[in-house]
Amino acid sequence: MANDREVLREIWDGKIPVCFTLDSEEICELQGPDPFYLMVPRLSYFPLCTDKIRKHFIRHIQSDSKQEHEMWLEFNGIPLKWHYPIGVLLDIYSNDVELPWNIVVHFDRFPENVLMHCQNKEVVEAYFLSCIKEADVLKHRGQVVSSMQKKDHNQLWSGLLNDKFDQFWSVNRKLMEASNIEEGFKYIPFRCYTSEDKYVQKLVKPVNEEGQRKTLRHLLNEVFPDNENITVFTHGITPPLETPLQWMSEHLSYPDNFLHLVVTS
Repeated sequence: MANDREVLREIWDGKIPVCFTLDSEEICELQGPDPFYLMVPRLSYFPLCTDKIRKHFIRHIQSDSKQEHEMWLEFNGIPLKWHYPIGVLLDIYSNDVELPWNIVVHFDRFPENVLMHCQNKEVVEAYFLSCIKEADVLKHRGQVVSSMQKKDHNQLWSGLLNDKFDQFWSVNRKLMEASNIEEGFKYIPFRCYTSEDKYVQKLVKPVNEEGQRKTLRHLLNEVFPDNENITVFTHGITPPLETPLQWMSEHLSYPDNFLHLVVTS
């Protein structure tokens, strides 16, 4: 059971300073709008914290039907995938980012071939809950989520949406309890990102056949057997390779219950 509450709280409270600017080609007046600065939660998703950004910029674009325009974000010419948690995006591009993170806002030319559409927060909610279910299938054969009520799902979602740590964790702790303390979860839900377009998932158990706890090093050996010099980044830090996988899953997973590990060699 996730019990290092200070760690959970520290992870939850992680924020990123972002400077949003409107794409200069979309501005309808000589004097464009000022940049908008915002502290965004690492664990959240951009569509959940950009209402103010949309309001700030939408009235400055060249269009008659402004409400129909879907906002999308870009960094260094790359459209940012809204379904990746914000902290994962920052870790992926960390080599190129200086803080505050400079992000360009668009309302035009939506990159259909790169981004999924996200017209409202219900789309994010559906995606988020599907990730939670997938993680629970890996950890508990789906038994925890299936025994939850609709109000539990709502509480998880509103805890994330409204940045309420206690509200979220009062439900999420059920998802973080291993039915067998010795063995931990059935499998560890994780994604190893090798670029912004590619991540690897495999079935990795938290213990080996002798019942000994596996570490991050074991996971990397299983996922990248040919690569010895690998660096892992998550939540802006490089965890020690001897960190137990079960502990990482309980304490360093994002709210979607996955470990998101950015890998460089």
